[in-house]
Amino acid sequence: MSALRNLITDVAGISVGNAEDARLASGVTAILFDGQATAAVDVRGGAPGTRETDLLDAHRTVEMIDAVVLSGGSAFGLDTPSGVQAWLREQGRGFAIGDIRIPIVSGAVLFDMLNGGDKNWGRFPPYRDLGYAAAAAAGSSFALGTAGAGTGATTVNLKGGLGSASAVTREGHTVGALVAVNACGSVTVGNGPQFWAAPFEQANEFGGRGFPANVPPSALIPHAKGRPGENTTIAIVATDATLSKAQVKQLAVMAQDGFARAIYPAHTTLDGDTVFAAATGRRAMQNPVSELSELGAIAANVLARAVARGIYEAGALPFAGALPSWHDRFAKAPS
Repeated sequence: MSALRNLITDVAGISVGNAEDARLASGVTAILFDGQATAAVDVRGGAPGTRETDLLDAHRTVEMIDAVVLSGGSAFGLDTPSGVQAWLREQGRGFAIGDIRIPIVSGAVLFDMLNGGDKNWGRFPPYRDLGYAAAAAAGSSFALGTAGAGTGATTVNLKGGLGSASAVTREGHTVGALVAVNACGSVTVGNGPQFWAAPFEQANEFGGRGFPANVPPSALIPHAKGRPGENTTIAIVATDATLSKAQVKQLAVMAQDGFARAIYPAHTTLDGDTVFAAATGRRAMQNPVSELSELGAIAANVLARAVARGIYEAGALPFAGALPSWHDRFAKAPS
């Protein structure tokens, strides 16, 4: 197996593309499956914005999908999957009905409408075109931080961003996560540089600051930004294992623990926290019960790491009053 890039594209059969608009201070991320993937979704937050998620239920007719989209723009961003769908249709991809193919694209959005960017786009929002551009740009490498769906994202105290990470289970299955962190809460412990996800960090991927020896009581007081609908952390976890729709659903459920490990508080009434899960089916499982349990546990760890990386890799937006990035605040601070 080739060396891991610590990205969700370490999972065989997945490519990722970003597109963003600096003036708009928003962007989108498209996750494409080389063939199709079995997928599911788990929604825990109180204010989600999603498209084509009902069809992911285990009893629905469509078994596999072509892509997942993470987008800024709040409800306007729900146009983004249409752009990805248009690109996939040009490639001859999609669910076959007679001689027609309909690309199946699920998606979720986050709120980044009050971050200082120019949202006066005229009659139609730009997200469909951004979705097309993201799909066309998809590959094995992609930018993190203030990129794609993380472009306009924020947390309660720092600039948010796009994060990714990967790992391999004992049975050899690759697990990856991709997340746009726009959380109501904080990814760092109190006012310090350490991340809640520090116990899961690999190879200093978000600074190697470790976990504080003592968590200050003030860090346990929940602080939240904004009003309902202004937040939401959206993500996808994926594996190369062969899973059924019901098993992929269990993977999504277990992966949600990654939010709770990396964000405080998580799954609030102010968030729309949504996690997709996908299986590209490149490796069969020998012991489905035990292997699925490990896949879910590792997926939660990987998602927690991806959340911290999204903040660590982000740069502040160039607007007056914009939240600082992690590096703005802590890069010169002692360990």
